[in-house]
Amino acid sequence: MPDLRVGGEGRVSRFPVLGAAAEPSLVQAKGALRQALDQARAAGLTVGLVPTMGALHPGHAALIRRAAAECNVVAVTVFVNPLQFNHADDLVAYPRSIHDDVALAVDAGATVVFAPSTEEMFGSGTATRVHVAGLADRLEGAARPGHFDGVATVCTKLFAIAGPCRAYFGEKDFQQLAVVRRLVHDLDLPVAVVAGPTVRDEDGLALSSRNALLTVSERAAAPTLHLALRGGADLVARGERDPAAIASAVARVIAREPLLRLDRVDVVDADTLEPPDGRTTRLRMLAAVFLGRTRLIDNLEAPI
Repeated sequence: MPDLRVGGEGRVSRFPVLGAAAEPSLVQAKGALRQALDQARAAGLTVGLVPTMGALHPGHAALIRRAAAECNVVAVTVFVNPLQFNHADDLVAYPRSIHDDVALAVDAGATVVFAPSTEEMFGSGTATRVHVAGLADRLEGAARPGHFDGVATVCTKLFAIAGPCRAYFGEKDFQQLAVVRRLVHDLDLPVAVVAGPTVRDEDGLALSSRNALLTVSERAAAPTLHLALRGGADLVARGERDPAAIASAVARVIAREPLLRLDRVDVVDADTLEPPDGRTTRLRMLAAVFLGRTRLIDNLEAPI
């Protein structure tokens, strides 16, 4: 088996199991990915996994680059998971760009991109759902019932297919990161969850695949979300500890931008995602807004 290390110039050695795949770095069958990663581990190589829903952007690229720096083999998954969408039209509208995704992933250091169809992942359907009780039911989970069940279910499947690995997730989806960590802990999965910081545009907007859905005017208004969270963090730095007061301050800044419609603001203990108490050392502010039909989320830590 050839050395599968990613070279310094981003060139990628090919997996021999890919055979006559449509693109040398693209795998669409679960069995082919499992075989390739099993062979890599048998050869003494470490595996990094970067799960995504595609429409890759520089935030994803940062995760892939980190995985490539820390692992010998990097598998990037591109799968728009229907289980985590609450509305069918949102699933249909979700941006898809597989050819661009493969190019970005390989350029960032991916060894292989796993892009299965819905049929490949779920066959004629799945009767099993993975539920992380408590953590998946509040905050973003309360606003989007069943969303984190979809996340937990597909991540469990991806971890089962990939096998022992380091799995890389961004902090922009902070509650999702917490759900995945708890899932891995509770089920004793052979996965090390690695968190990457939120990557932002110069104006502070957190990079997201959904940003592509914004109109020009909506994109111009979108950085107000991060500005509001920064204002909340400044308030904490000046001594405010009341989560309701901090959330109200964030909401007031958002209300100044007519195109933004506030969905929710939560101020929680950064370690537990529970309401802060006397043991809390770090707050996390999480907010969601609507810009037209597009829902954006962001979060920011505020040490106390």
